[in-house]
Amino acid sequence: MRFTMALLAALAASPASVLAADAAITVYGGYRSGGGFTDAYTNEAIDLDASGAFAASLDLAMDASRQLRLFVSRQGSRLAVATPGSPAASLDGRSMAVTYVHVGGTNFFTGPIGPGSYVVGGLGATRFSPAISGFSATWRPSMHVGVGYQLPLSANLALRFEARAYLTLVNSEGGLFCSGGCVVSIRGDSFTQVDAQIGLSMVF
Repeated sequence: MRFTMALLAALAASPASVLAADAAITVYGGYRSGGGFTDAYTNEAIDLDASGAFAASLDLAMDASRQLRLFVSRQGSRLAVATPGSPAASLDGRSMAVTYVHVGGTNFFTGPIGPGSYVVGGLGATRFSPAISGFSATWRPSMHVGVGYQLPLSANLALRFEARAYLTLVNSEGGLFCSGGCVVSIRGDSFTQVDAQIGLSMVF
């Protein structure tokens, strides 16, 4: 009981340097939904499995309640095709990585940067990296929006809890990723994902 009371008191009395931090570096781990594509010839769904993801961000204070953010996140996953024997079935279980590189920011609801809730968003690009013969990596424009909560632990450390939704404009009628000799032609208009992550933030 004494330890619990001491911990709560320490969190409630988080030093002002957390509120007035000029910059923060955060590393995240979490879980992300899959998203999907379509076989251009058969309209068969080619899904990306949900899996773990990790990320890092650099936040720079713009004013008392807003931060400018550079956000990079990567997910390693596998493609899933439901129909055995179809042309697209050759992709089932094959690896694909999805990497987001976004510039955006945070805006704290209650005022000063520090403890409490905030909104987050960013614009940039998504890199799809299939580990499949005849397919090559490609970049597409993307964005994300989300919400978060920051819980200071000390003068220089804080926990961040964030949930985001991502939208990538694929805009391909066929041949996405294909660099020659592809058995399957992949297309898609957009690629969407959501995730939830926990981050450890060092402020300075």
